[in-house]
This record gives sequence, structure tokens and C-alpha cells, in this order.
Amino acid sequence: MSSIKGPTTSSSSDSPGTPTIRVEIYNQIYNIRSDGDSEYVTQLAEFVDRRMREISSGTLTVDSLKVAILAALHVADELHRLKRLHEQADSQLAARSGECADLLDRLLKVRTVAEQQTAGQSNISFT
Repeated sequence: MSSIKGPTTSSSSDSPGTPTIRVEIYNQIYNIRSDGDSEYVTQLAEFVDRRMREISSGTLTVDSLKVAILAALHVADELHRLKRLHEQADSQLAARSGECADLLDRLLKVRTVAEQQTAGQSNISFT
């Protein structure tokens, strides 16, 4: 199970001062350099760890590289499905917005015509 061991400061010359977050994924310790939110990085590591464990429990392979590749494929599949779903929702929203704009335009035209007719009637006088 992944866990945070606490952010520390990197001593690397290529990114001095960048915090390092220590996480465990699939029984391996990784030091992740990130100037982002350490809690978020930890959550990502936990997500990857869970996915790898789900994959390994359903397969016969014990090779961690193969488990990681299968987990990556599952995550990529989920990402692409969600992207397609998001695109479909965007398209539906755009269509609905267009329909609403058309209805509003028609309503405003009817209102303008009605106001013009009312204004035209008030100028009629009998002598």
C-alpha cells in the first residue's frame, strides 16, 4: 500500500529545493520530486498501487513490470472512455444551448411584435 513518508528537500543539483515525496507502490519505495501538493501525489500513488494490486490478483503473472503495464493500459482505457463521455456531454450541452438560444430569439421576436402592435393601437384615435 502506498504511503507518504513526508516531504523532504531534494539535494539534487538539477532541482535544488524541490520537495521529495516518498511513496510506496506495489511494495517498492519511490522518491517523487514535485513542487505540487504532496497529498495529491500520495493519492495518485495510492491509486496506482490499488490498480496494480487489482490487476495482479486477477492474473497469474508475478512480474511487476507486466503488472504495471497492464495497470497502465486499464488506466488509459478508463481515461479515453471518460474523454469520449465528456466530449459527448459537451456536444449535447452545445446542442441544448443552441436550442435554448433559438427559443429565446423566437420569444423575443414575438414579444417585440406584440409590443409594436400594442403601441400602434394606442395611437389610433376617433374624431
